[in-house]
Amino acid sequence: MDNGPTDLDARFGVGLRRPHFDAILENHQGVDFLEIVTENFMAFGGRPRQVLEQARGRLPILAHGVSLSIGGPDPLNERYLAQLAEFLDWLDPPFFSDHLAYASAFGVEYHDLLPVPFSQEALQHIVERIDAVQSRLKRRLYLENPSYYVELPGGEMSEVEFIGEVLARSECGLLLDVNNVFVNGRNHGYDPRGFIDALPRDRIGYLHIAGHDRSGAFIVDTHGAPISAEVFELYRYALQEIGPIWTLLEWDNNIPSLEVLLQENGRVRGHAEAALAARHTRSVA
Repeated sequence: MDNGPTDLDARFGVGLRRPHFDAILENHQGVDFLEIVTENFMAFGGRPRQVLEQARGRLPILAHGVSLSIGGPDPLNERYLAQLAEFLDWLDPPFFSDHLAYASAFGVEYHDLLPVPFSQEALQHIVERIDAVQSRLKRRLYLENPSYYVELPGGEMSEVEFIGEVLARSECGLLLDVNNVFVNGRNHGYDPRGFIDALPRDRIGYLHIAGHDRSGAFIVDTHGAPISAEVFELYRYALQEIGPIWTLLEWDNNIPSLEVLLQENGRVRGHAEAALAARHTRSVA
């Protein structure tokens, strides 16, 4: 099984999105890698595949899925897995990730990521499906901690305990979304730093960071705004604890110009460099 890249240096990437198809091939200054949503490319030829072929000749491409539905009650979609396996064999990305959530149930595609109960039954169900997916794809799966806005009944442990058990009982890795930790911490009343402290650091493959909306009664993970100062603070804390690692800037809604996106990616890099310098100073003190 492919366990992902071994050179876990700090790298900084952005999503390959349609509004930037032309521009980012010409200007990806400060971008070390790109991430795609697999469903936007794997079943398509034409312009998307042409751009992807050009992009992968210039930068590493990470693959991030939204339809695996690892926590869903329906059997795994074999047709989807066959298409996905063929696509990943062609692309050969350093990471393939999806979400610790479910996206379909009872034959209905929700086009959303819904939370699972933090129960022993759900844990066993997910671990069995992780093993099946990794065997089918012949590569390690990285699962992202999602944002969620309601705690489902039947929970027997906390979110971070549940994630820890998933990692302990399977060979999958963790895609740590820092913004989701912040959003969930504020909405559900837990300490985001304590959450990061409780994670097994050697299982974290790479990071996501994004913006959110806090205009309502609770914070919503939108991927549609600049990163807040508080999320950057948590990101610096995470890097000081984890060390050098890849970071993906997510901006999927209200997508800005490429110039603004690259500026935000530069901000991510700047915060990371400051955090890693502080980590180095602490280690030699």
